[in-house]
Amino acid sequence: MDEEKYVDYLKENEEEKIINLSLRPKNLEEFIGQTKTVDSLKIAIQAAKGRNEPLEHLLLSGPPGLGKTSLAYCIAHEMGKKFTSTSGPAIERAGDLVGILTNLERGDILFVDEIHRLSKVVEEFLYPAMENFQIDFVIDKGPYAKSVKFNLKPFTLIGATTRKGMLSSPLRGRFGLFFDFDFYNPEALSIIAHRSAELLEVQIDKESCLEIAKRSRGTPRLCNRLLKRIRDYAQVIGEGVVNIKITRDALNQIGVDGEGFDKMDRKYLETIIGLYRGGPVGIEAIAASLGEDKATLEDVVEPYLLNKGYVIRTPRGRLATRASYNHLNIPYESRQESF
Repeated sequence: MDEEKYVDYLKENEEEKIINLSLRPKNLEEFIGQTKTVDSLKIAIQAAKGRNEPLEHLLLSGPPGLGKTSLAYCIAHEMGKKFTSTSGPAIERAGDLVGILTNLERGDILFVDEIHRLSKVVEEFLYPAMENFQIDFVIDKGPYAKSVKFNLKPFTLIGATTRKGMLSSPLRGRFGLFFDFDFYNPEALSIIAHRSAELLEVQIDKESCLEIAKRSRGTPRLCNRLLKRIRDYAQVIGEGVVNIKITRDALNQIGVDGEGFDKMDRKYLETIIGLYRGGPVGIEAIAASLGEDKATLEDVVEPYLLNKGYVIRTPRGRLATRASYNHLNIPYESRQESF
């Protein structure tokens, strides 16, 4: 395989979007993991349905690939309402939002992915829609300008973000429910791998599911992506049957090691340790050395490394821990103090 980034799950190609739609859970009972969030949602949904009211606006936050969009689909199904999906970058003007909002029926779900990337103008336009279910749209300019008020049917806005800290306080304050997504443990991911294999009609054993889970960086989307690559490998090399040897050979071939690190993860750690003597070093310097976008490192590469203690953030920058040295087989005692 070439240098494809198998953990770069910020973006999905069209084929993956279609396949992943078929793998998504249909309701909260099928949703695996995030137990506390799901339990809280069940109560909120049951209460809202009992009062015959729309669900409160809710905000889902966490690294990409953990199931925020899937959970939003499940919420719409549980409420028995229409699901409309868009994203922050897709709504360029306030007028784009008017068409979406005016087509919503009572209780419908509007899902806005990457909500932290809404423009300031669109965000302010959204405030009265969330609070009072009304929008004021200005027609024409100058002395001919006039404001037209639209009354909306009560709806539920579900916002998803990988950077909760980038949301403005006024927008954050208009959500009634907040849920932070955690990385999955191998046991939960193993169940997801087995379920996805059944839906994809892949013959696989429990040992292989667990191996995929351990190399999936705690992320369901990556778990499904690796499963599909292993399926392809097994189809050509192993007569379509996935066993532990096929699984390990396939994952090693695409450069995903035992901890789920790919080439970019290792280059990231090697840069901190090799070029910057273990740190601390600023993210801008790391991004420049790797020729990568800073946002990609912060959103894709770093969350799992920080969560598992391979890197820590200090006031002076990123610092590689002993675990990083051990993973790269570099003696920790060989590090040089840079501060």
